[in-house]
Amino acid sequence: MTKAEFDALYRRLASRTAWAGGDRGALDALTPDRVLAATREVRAGRTITLAAPVETSPGPDNPEPARHRMRRQPEEDFSSGLHFAKDSFAMNVHGDADSHIDALCHVIYDGTLHGGVATDSVGPDGATALSVEVARDGIVGRGVLLDIPRLRGVPWLEPGDDVTADDLGFAETAQQVRVTEGDLLFVRVGHRRRRAELGAWHAAEARAGLHPSALEFLAERRVAVLGGDGNNDTAPSSAEGIDFPVHVLAVHAMGLHLLDYLQFEGLAPVCEAEGRWSFLCVIAPLRLPDATGSPVNPIAVL
Repeated sequence: MTKAEFDALYRRLASRTAWAGGDRGALDALTPDRVLAATREVRAGRTITLAAPVETSPGPDNPEPARHRMRRQPEEDFSSGLHFAKDSFAMNVHGDADSHIDALCHVIYDGTLHGGVATDSVGPDGATALSVEVARDGIVGRGVLLDIPRLRGVPWLEPGDDVTADDLGFAETAQQVRVTEGDLLFVRVGHRRRRAELGAWHAAEARAGLHPSALEFLAERRVAVLGGDGNNDTAPSSAEGIDFPVHVLAVHAMGLHLLDYLQFEGLAPVCEAEGRWSFLCVIAPLRLPDATGSPVNPIAVL
């Protein structure tokens, strides 16, 4: 995709997905009626995590792993009386290993944030606009999983492979499900399964993801959220001169919160066995008022 083609796509998507205003972007599609309707997806009362375990060991895709340490003092004696086990965590939220959500202030493109918000709203002390705090009451809606490796008859897509709008449409047909307005769309490329079976690799340089033109599908269906088991963006990029075109289009142009590096290896077999690929989904980011994102543990309820 040339830069001119990308620019035209950006303008087209921004015009087709404009929301009423405010700082929630596409979350405005999650009306009370749609949330209530999503609860009717629950039939078995089964809950499944869509997050991978937080990793504390370095790897080729995780040079800055989360740090976890216990806060016990060497001289503490636990043999009698009351004591508390304590620990602390630190994390690079936007890495290439841990499951996380991108807030609308995460992507700066051509001098602005989503909706034309000035970049000086993001500074050394955090973000004063569009932070992950806009999702403080949770993101609850109808989740839909489209399994692209299943569609293609492979265990995973190879790094560098693109998911197209046609792939998404064909997956709908194959899975007998339809993505509708306000849905939380999850697209499986098999990143987690490949990583588990072949080992970690430098995912910043090579990974499967969506082709930028696939965002036309999301705009047409007016989804509220996009999540993937990779970064959502293909690497190397399919757009000339832009390393993360899907992030630019989804977050900056369309106002979509993105969930990166989820895992669907627990959910996909259940959907397959039950013959349904939609479910209630509950996403609860941490309340980090000035943050550009958060670690996250989405729960599918079937």
